Amino acid sequence: MIQASIVALVTPMAADGTVDFDSLDRLVEFHIEQGTDAIVAVGTTGESATLDPDEHCATIRRVVGRVAGRVPVIAGTGANSTREAIDLTRSAKAIGADACLLVTPYYNKPTQEGLYLHYRAIAEAVDIPQILYNVPGRTACDLLPATVARLAPIPNIIGIKEATGKLERVKQLIESCGPDFRLYSGDDATAREFCLLGGHGVISVTANVAPKLMHDMCVAAMAGDADTAAALDAKLAALHRDLFIESNPIPVKWAVHELGWIETGIRLPLTWLSEGCHDTVRAAMRQAGVA
Repeated sequence: MIQASIVALVTPMAADGTVDFDSLDRLVEFHIEQGTDAIVAVGTTGESATLDPDEHCATIRRVVGRVAGRVPVIAGTGANSTREAIDLTRSAKAIGADACLLVTPYYNKPTQEGLYLHYRAIAEAVDIPQILYNVPGRTACDLLPATVARLAPIPNIIGIKEATGKLERVKQLIESCGPDFRLYSGDDATAREFCLLGGHGVISVTANVAPKLMHDMCVAAMAGDADTAAALDAKLAALHRDLFIESNPIPVKWAVHELGWIETGIRLPLTWLSEGCHDTVRAAMRQAGVA
């Protein structure tokens, strides 16, 4: 079962932008040692938009091989082309991923019927567990609860990463999709409340920097221990905020570099974190006890 703290893993790169597979190996080991419950390889935080298909699949393959079954690996395989999403999802299954995460098509702004048909087509084409991913702030496309309810009966659509930050959607999705449909927060700042309301965890940017705290907070919240979850989340609050001081994954890659795990590579059009933001992110890391 995929639940609790699921890291949306950054993709390490050398200064020239090539994927740094040795650092990727070290990151995977770090997360397993720190209690991360599952790993998303090449999601949006992993710069999926700027990796070419060969790099995309090679990165998933490296994570799957390094993890070696110790925790679930979820491959980011979404695209704004249904055919491309099917091809990536087929590749992820062949590589050995445990599940796939499929962001809503971006830029082309499909209707709700288009979203339903898009996800149904991928699910019918590839027999692997699939997680819907709704992040309208980045895609200009909102996958509404009513559409999710239409998709939930499809056997290999197992859940959704809901990144709107709208906590009322937790109840709506539980009521319309049933108790077996997995609900993952995609918004670190509201993940604690999301889990206390019945969510099954978070696909997290913050977990890149403070994996043990995120794991412990999620476990407490999912168990209904609101006080413990609140105390842990208070340490993480500044990270939840300041890892988005510039566009994700710019701040989180800087923070992971600051911890010594990766080099300074990032793909244009993204740039390295502005110098004026360094102290802000560093202070958030200190608050979480990781710097």
